[in-house]
Amino acid sequence: MKKINSIRLAALSESDLAEFKHEMQKAFQYGYECEFGPCPGPVLPETDIDQTLAENGAVAYSAWVDNVMAGGAVVKIDPENQNNQLELFFIRTSFQGRGLGRAIWSEIEKLYPTTAIWETCTPYFEKRNLHFYINCLGFQIVEFFNPRHPFPEIYPEYHGGMSDEAGKYFFRFRKIMHPGNG
Repeated sequence: MKKINSIRLAALSESDLAEFKHEMQKAFQYGYECEFGPCPGPVLPETDIDQTLAENGAVAYSAWVDNVMAGGAVVKIDPENQNNQLELFFIRTSFQGRGLGRAIWSEIEKLYPTTAIWETCTPYFEKRNLHFYINCLGFQIVEFFNPRHPFPEIYPEYHGGMSDEAGKYFFRFRKIMHPGNG
């Protein structure tokens, strides 16, 4: 596949919201179904996306390659302590494996240079995500959620439409940007 050389990151516009949600749902569905086969419902329901977008501090970005929305992200920014969250991140399936995720994340980090810590979560079965966050972006696994150590109430439910088994196992990642801040 041809590597992507340039992207344009833009604040998500209302006119692009429907496509953003649709492509995000397709990307999440694809990751799940590659591992487990067909899912009876959406892995990432639209209501979960809407809830994330409505959170205090949430900012959404769409990523464009040659006038095509190729991916996007929702981050939650805490201006007081600068411990920020990557809430949702996707690459359109036809653009995966071409370096776009790293390019998008690099642009997001540039937008928030005072971030002390970034955190995110991903399901255990998303091997490509594990590789991406650890080997490409420099995150570290700091916690493993499972039936004996479930998500605390401060985290939203990440189960979506996944089977009970798949929806119970998640890794939490942290990337310390400025040592001494966490």
